[in-house]
Amino acid sequence: MKLTRSQTAAFGIGAVGKDMVYALSASYVMYFYQDILGLSATFVGLILMIARVFDALNDPFMGILVAKTRTKWGRFRPWLISGTVLNALVLYALFAAPDLHGTGLMVYFGVIYILWGVTYTMMDIPYWSMIPAVTDTPKDRENLSVVGRTCAGIGSAVIQVGTLLAVAALGGGNERVGFGRIAMIVAAIFVVAEIVCCAKVKEHDIGRMETSSVKDMFKALFRNDQAMITVLAILLINGALYLTSNLVIYFFKYDFGGTGWMGSYTLFTTVGGACQILGMMVVYPLLHKKLGNTSLFKVALTMAMAGYALILAVCFLGLGSNIILLCVCGALVFAANGILTVLTTVFLSSSVDYGQLKTGRREESVIFSMQTFVVKAASGVAVFITGIGLDLIGLVGDSSETGAAVAQSASTIMGLRLLMTILPILGLTIAFIFFVKKFTLTDERVQQIADQLRGKKNTDA
Repeated sequence: MKLTRSQTAAFGIGAVGKDMVYALSASYVMYFYQDILGLSATFVGLILMIARVFDALNDPFMGILVAKTRTKWGRFRPWLISGTVLNALVLYALFAAPDLHGTGLMVYFGVIYILWGVTYTMMDIPYWSMIPAVTDTPKDRENLSVVGRTCAGIGSAVIQVGTLLAVAALGGGNERVGFGRIAMIVAAIFVVAEIVCCAKVKEHDIGRMETSSVKDMFKALFRNDQAMITVLAILLINGALYLTSNLVIYFFKYDFGGTGWMGSYTLFTTVGGACQILGMMVVYPLLHKKLGNTSLFKVALTMAMAGYALILAVCFLGLGSNIILLCVCGALVFAANGILTVLTTVFLSSSVDYGQLKTGRREESVIFSMQTFVVKAASGVAVFITGIGLDLIGLVGDSSETGAAVAQSASTIMGLRLLMTILPILGLTIAFIFFVKKFTLTDERVQQIADQLRGKKNTDA
């Protein structure tokens, strides 16, 4: 099962398409339904949390369905194509809401968003699960995973950077119309990308697949204290990031303001996305050998907290309209997040070895399944907190593009600044405290565990 360049490229194209769809939903649903359509932010946040937690719980069951599938087209591709087509249709319906108000719009949003989550899971689980069926070479599998993750980041970055400007251009000044049209374009790209992926990436029969239940996931986690600390860190770090990504658009529209707020928001997110990638691909490789992973983790957490504190200080000093200063502060936050993303993955891997030495069982799949589960749960909780926070500070939605038609009160602007900075700092501080007190897998201990497992394997042999 040799992996070809065309297969690798097609797999990457599939990742670009699917993460464009995910990023559009994750980044702009709250803004679209609260700020443009006028639903309560708390209600929108509640629906988003329920849907994402349900989606997280649904992942193992989707895995079971995929594992039991047998067709002449393979095990994964039927789900990938059907899930893609359904999800593309639902995505368009999500951002092309009919002219409903009050209860009618609330019901429509609740049903459509939950359907979006279910149909996305239909294609996302088979997409990543088919890697072992494409090639049996470990190096090729690793390369395919790296290409998929990298291209997923590109798809997400395209949406973060270009959506608001495209909405303004396609909507002719009407954001509601613009979002509907951009959703149609993204949905079409999504379908084409997954058709290319399915056409070029060939499956091979790998026999019976093992699947994990939610119960197995939590049992494995509770047996492994170091995995629990890592998962808690992932929850808090991602929660902080999702809070930022949901609130920063409101900051630029109502605090930064002005007719050029969309361009400034786009510049900020572009710098942030670039710094996050640099954190993963450049800063981490340069520093982890010099500092060690545990020390670098503390440095990155401190760097992120400093970035948030500087953003708040810039605003209090009356410099919140200086986009250069905001980008410099944001660069610290996003670069640190890139480093933390790599480190939490490394720590999870180390916790698998630790668990094997402690219990005699190597529970790689269930431990890493928890990463996806917790990231989705963090996203749901963060967006719920965002919704409650926006209602508590009394932010009044406004569908105009200048952010000036509905002026927010001084207390609302102050509340927005505090929500966007203090809550993430609080979450990162808790992560820092638990990590310092409870995490014991230093680089030296990780090496000792690896040596012990290797020695035990040689003895058993």
